[in-house]
Amino acid sequence: MAAVHMTEGSISRHIIAYSVPLILGNLFQLTYNAVDSIIVGRFIGKEALAAVGTASPVMNIIVLGISGICIGASVIMSEFFGGKQYDLLKKEMSTTAIFGLFFSIFVVLLGILFSPALLRALQVPEEILGITCLYLRIIFIGAPFTYFYNAVSAALKSIGDSKTPLTFLMFSSILNGVLDLIFIGGLGLGIVCSAVTTVIAEATSALLCIAYVYRKIPLLQLKPREFTLDRRLLGRTIQYGSITALQQACQPVGKLLIQGAVNTMGIDAIASFNAVNRIDDYACLPEQSISNGITTFTAQNRGAGKRERILKGFRTGLTLEFCYWILICVVTWLFKRPFMQLFVTEGDQQVVALGCSYLSLMAVFYLFPGFTNGFQGFFRGMGNMSITLLGTFIQTSLRVIFVYLLVPRIGMNGVAIACAVGWSVMLLVEVPYCFYFLRKAGYPSKDRSD
Repeated sequence: MAAVHMTEGSISRHIIAYSVPLILGNLFQLTYNAVDSIIVGRFIGKEALAAVGTASPVMNIIVLGISGICIGASVIMSEFFGGKQYDLLKKEMSTTAIFGLFFSIFVVLLGILFSPALLRALQVPEEILGITCLYLRIIFIGAPFTYFYNAVSAALKSIGDSKTPLTFLMFSSILNGVLDLIFIGGLGLGIVCSAVTTVIAEATSALLCIAYVYRKIPLLQLKPREFTLDRRLLGRTIQYGSITALQQACQPVGKLLIQGAVNTMGIDAIASFNAVNRIDDYACLPEQSISNGITTFTAQNRGAGKRERILKGFRTGLTLEFCYWILICVVTWLFKRPFMQLFVTEGDQQVVALGCSYLSLMAVFYLFPGFTNGFQGFFRGMGNMSITLLGTFIQTSLRVIFVYLLVPRIGMNGVAIACAVGWSVMLLVEVPYCFYFLRKAGYPSKDRSD
């Protein structure tokens, strides 16, 4: 696929064309996670489903931390591409790759060593502690593959190609599901197999992405002599990437703390919470994909110096977020029970009932993350990472506080209400700040035609 210059042409077409492949590809990524949960729950049992659910927040911290670094790098690469500074684009790619090699190895070692202590701190029930720890350690081994997939994917997305890396991710998702069905559903192997097939899928997506670049995209091909670490770019990458990684990691850290509150309610609640988390991920993923489209569009146009076009793109992105919310609200409300029944057998109706009550509230509340994602995407594209971290920190902190206040009183519904409180306050912070930021930067108050 050829590079796409978002600095000219239809704004809505660029953002939609960029976002749709992200949505489809990431839906497949979530699908192989959900397939793990469905197959584990149905063929191994609710204890194994609870183990996977307990491990998921820890896994998400690592995945989102890695993707945060790569998102920060992608903003820099998008600026260089928009400004047609292709030599600097390659230097940023090289710097990101070298840094990532050492970073991901460090993550693997930490994960293997400290998984047991972390799970005990989360009050994981003793009957699932052993299998959860084993599952998590195997997942950590896949961290280098996760990093390099995200790094190469970030480079492709920075030049407007969101389709290719996610096509490979879709393929690896299907591969993961097929392997799970064969080895767990067909041969009756245990939870270890689920972790191994996930790592295989991660490795496949990374290797395919790298191979594609070296066959099809000369602009991004790094020769051996071009693998150098530029200290200036490393500093900027760490500045952008570390803040974005912290911002990305705030959500799963919050989920990890929330998981601790849910764990005190027993196996049924843990299993139900795992299932609704998967459904939440599906519901919010398109909102995040539109946000990524806003980020790349904004960064490319910032590199090209097209200020008025940036504002038009931001408004278009928020409109798309609102339209999507109407769709997902209706779908979640109508199909909440069939969705929950995917995860458990007929005898586990308490798990279904808990999840349906939660999803009835969340169907309406999904409006809030649509707008928060829109603002986050804009600020990232503008290179203002600090406000994205602050907003997410406020939202996550309030969510955790209200979970511990509400869950002992009203159960799972307290988690949904706590989410709404956090998102609402986040918007109360970011919306006024956005007007201040634009005015301070000298942006026009009204659009004029390009």
